[in-house]
Amino acid sequence: MIVQATDIHKSFGHNKVLKGVTVEVEVGEVIGIIGASGSGKSTLLRAINGLETIDSGEIKVMDVEVHDRKSAHRVHQYVGMVFQQFNLFPHLSALENVTLALRKVKKLEKGDSNELGMAALTRVGLGDKAKSYPQQLSGGQQQRVAIARALAMQPQVMLFDEATSALDPELVGEVTKVMRELASEGMTMLVVTHEMGFARETADRMLYFDNGVIGEEGTPEQIFTAPSSPRLQQFLHRVLEK
Repeated sequence: MIVQATDIHKSFGHNKVLKGVTVEVEVGEVIGIIGASGSGKSTLLRAINGLETIDSGEIKVMDVEVHDRKSAHRVHQYVGMVFQQFNLFPHLSALENVTLALRKVKKLEKGDSNELGMAALTRVGLGDKAKSYPQQLSGGQQQRVAIARALAMQPQVMLFDEATSALDPELVGEVTKVMRELASEGMTMLVVTHEMGFARETADRMLYFDNGVIGEEGTPEQIFTAPSSPRLQQFLHRVLEK
């Protein structure tokens, strides 16, 4: 098991966001996570990456306890995360954005970091944009740079938190194409998404979050063609009618 989240509870003030969520992820598995805004999806991803504390429960990645202060730093070697916003430094080129963490966190020499950075940019189809600055790139290209930045750290698990929701509709496909390729290469992925077609085609297993709990889980076929709970049926009706 590469990711184990057991009985996770998290509140923000009086708002209980996660209410006893348990998720186990096998190596190479792609988990699609869907649900209404505020249902706890993003909070779970942030907790897995150690960006959010939890009130109770336990999260392990590669058998390392994420919220144990003594070992937490190791988790960032295993987990890559791509956010809704690209968070690129505007004064750095694409390659410099990708290699910054390699130099600062992994302490790699410039030559070694540039080699890994170019490999990551090429992997997302942007090898020819290494010297371009964010303002010279489309939103889809900027998000692919963000994916390359995460991949360059050579993670064991990739977390995608609504990675396409800030993009114009015509740019979504170039990002989901990269994500599909990563899945086909065997990358372990947890993907919070509103792109139902992508989730249906790519995920091995689906989790439907409903008000802080996992309301339903199953294969994409089960979730999309035979949802058992009325809440999931209503949710799918709303998002698929758009």
